[in-house]
Amino acid sequence: MHTAILTNRNTEISPGLQARIGGGFYLINIITGVFAIIFVRSVLFVPGDAAATAANILAHQTRYRLGFVAEIVTCLTNIPLAVIFYNLFKVVNRNVARADVFLNLVGTAIEAVVLLNHFAPLIILQGASGGGFTPQQLQAQAYISLQLQDVGLSIALVFFGFDILVTGYLTFQSTFLPRIIGVLLAIEGVGYLINSFTLFLAPALQARIFPYFAATAIGEISLTLWLIVMGVNVPRWHERARAAQMLQ
Repeated sequence: MHTAILTNRNTEISPGLQARIGGGFYLINIITGVFAIIFVRSVLFVPGDAAATAANILAHQTRYRLGFVAEIVTCLTNIPLAVIFYNLFKVVNRNVARADVFLNLVGTAIEAVVLLNHFAPLIILQGASGGGFTPQQLQAQAYISLQLQDVGLSIALVFFGFDILVTGYLTFQSTFLPRIIGVLLAIEGVGYLINSFTLFLAPALQARIFPYFAATAIGEISLTLWLIVMGVNVPRWHERARAAQMLQ
């Protein structure tokens, strides 16, 4: 019995290594997300101009498709991140760590589904010959599809906002990660929520506050860099693990 337990512990990945692997996945997540939003969507999407947006998509199909693939990669990286963060933070509070996983995965599922609205304009705009629609109608349909993706992503960001708030709480309470990162994550989580609900309630205002919301990403960036460079304080993590085990 004791031998089996010892074997299981020896075969587990250390918290320090898990933290660095998680940081690597988080870095990929950030890079692909920035590419999809800043270098694809923000460049090709022309607010209020369906014709110009359609022309951009058709003229830069490779970039547009790369943005789609990048968003899929972003969703995929969320899955191992959820597992790694649960493994790291379950020693702080197992139930809160579980809630963090569920919030992450629900947000990811929504984000993945609304990717259909990213790909739909390619099908709509290239199907001009057989649908009986005028070019203007097809352009309008493609534009509406992208607007629906915006709404869908904002719904996903509600779950991600609470996810980041919870991660901030766990980080602040952990003792094996800097508390300031927990504070920055909490600020970012609130920013996610403000951004989404402003879009739902006052879309014109959301366009003006988005740059400030984007600036709060320093929380996730700080966590990512810390995990990659420093990992976690392993002795303190083991202290929390022993304390959590005694409470079970």
